[in-house]
Amino acid sequence: MTSGAPERGFGIVGTGVIAAMHAAAIATVPRARLAAVTDVAGGAAAAFAAARGCAAEPGLDQLLARPDVDVVCVCVPSGLHAEVGVRAAQAGKHLVVEKPIDVTLAAADRLIEAARVAGVALTVISQHRFDPGLIELKRLLGDGALGRLVLVEASTKWYRTQAYYDSAGWRGTWAMDGGSLLNQGIHYVDLLRWCMGPVTEVTAVCATLAHQVEVEDTALAIVRFGSGAVGTILSSTAAYPGFPQRLEITGTDGTVIVEDGRIVRRAFGPQATAGAHGDDAAAAAAVGAAADPAAIEVASHAAQIADLLAAVEEGRAPAVDGPAGRDALEIVRAVYESARTGAPVRLTGAPES
Repeated sequence: MTSGAPERGFGIVGTGVIAAMHAAAIATVPRARLAAVTDVAGGAAAAFAAARGCAAEPGLDQLLARPDVDVVCVCVPSGLHAEVGVRAAQAGKHLVVEKPIDVTLAAADRLIEAARVAGVALTVISQHRFDPGLIELKRLLGDGALGRLVLVEASTKWYRTQAYYDSAGWRGTWAMDGGSLLNQGIHYVDLLRWCMGPVTEVTAVCATLAHQVEVEDTALAIVRFGSGAVGTILSSTAAYPGFPQRLEITGTDGTVIVEDGRIVRRAFGPQATAGAHGDDAAAAAAVGAAADPAAIEVASHAAQIADLLAAVEEGRAPAVDGPAGRDALEIVRAVYESARTGAPVRLTGAPES
């Protein structure tokens, strides 16, 4: 944001676990202020607001009517993201939508179109694009340091208890949540797509192995990319005690491994370009969100929110815009379709009818 940028007021819709991260991130962004929150559970909204010195509104309409709310953070269950986001866009509010953009491509398309028609900025949370290790990896890829890309592995091996799923009726449902891949693994699906380019085909299996839920708690997919590279996606909430999220990219000239947003290993051959470096030390043992859904660092969320505000001031698209959120969702939906049919699924990028 430029030094003369105005203060922007934020409203948060939904005051569950992830809303606290949004509030903390807003508090660290210059010229950003949390103005109001709302939740279908009025008591929860009141307590959340009291702890943060902002207003609690009785409903979405009242929050959207506030002239001091310029940006709305959509922190409701995933299957309601488009419903809430469309209403906020129609009210002229810029949007920060928690991942995933929604649970179906049709809903994602409605939200993207509503933001376009209203002329508001839309960012879909993929905060790990702002992690230092991913920024460095993207630079290395842009410099060609890995050569021609060959293989990628994206792994989310986390642990969630049955109590986690039982804590809210929407968790672990197809209509409102999706399984381990759409809820937890979507982060590294987005990073895989961002780093490797378009996915053209997916072959997958999904299973519910350790929880009493509608959806999968374990997913495994083989993916083909338009570049000719291949890769795997693994996501599970049944991997006790939980391990770092991992992205490993191999090219003809080297390999880079990222764990929880930090480069833990890079190895380059004699053909590597200038700017490549030697090995990094191994990462520490798994901590944080691998085992605790509330244990997420605030800095990357704050960086993404700051990018949205800068995009508004500069008249550009946010770094992670609506179509980027749709791209990640398209891959996940292809995984689910392949697992359902037992056949490979081609990705077209076309909106659902």
